[in-house]
Amino acid sequence: MKLIVGLGNPGPEYSDTRHNIGFRVAEELARRHNVKFRRGANARTAKIGKEVLLAEPTTFMNLSGWAVRHLLSYYKITHPELLVVVDDADLPLGRLRIRERGSAGGHNGLKSIIEQLGTDEFPRLRIGVGRSPWVEDLRDHVLSRFQPEEEDRIELAVKQAADAADVFVTDGIHNVMNRFNVETVGTSTGREPEA
Repeated sequence: MKLIVGLGNPGPEYSDTRHNIGFRVAEELARRHNVKFRRGANARTAKIGKEVLLAEPTTFMNLSGWAVRHLLSYYKITHPELLVVVDDADLPLGRLRIRERGSAGGHNGLKSIIEQLGTDEFPRLRIGVGRSPWVEDLRDHVLSRFQPEEEDRIELAVKQAADAADVFVTDGIHNVMNRFNVETVGTSTGREPEA
């Protein structure tokens, strides 16, 4: 079984914020596979057939690791079968970056997961939410909503991230990296180095 976790914060006040882009991808996957989320102890979950579990932790971003650790343990899923979908303010708006492993890169949700699992050896898919030149505090920026002129670009990124998650399920992380580690917003600069 594969586990795809979209990170975000629960509650209407956080809905559609930059920090909740992982939730948007999980919801896009649920929509296209016609499945519904159910509320659990630490996460909303939905099953796609018998082989894929979608999850949105309800523990708030900084405690996402508790939910992920519980789901992995309960369903006996190994770390390579986990894909975590997160926002990244250091990537240009709409850019995808997929890695097989790596540091938290300053992201508190990834930091919590790494702490709880005791390893950074799990795949992650980062979606660029850009940085605002007029909002100095990073926390304020990631908890803000997208501007109307950004929505088309971010909606495309959400759909491409859901495509990447589907490829992860069927073809594995290396195929995802080869296909999706490129510019996603209409430009083509070739593949990004895997470092």
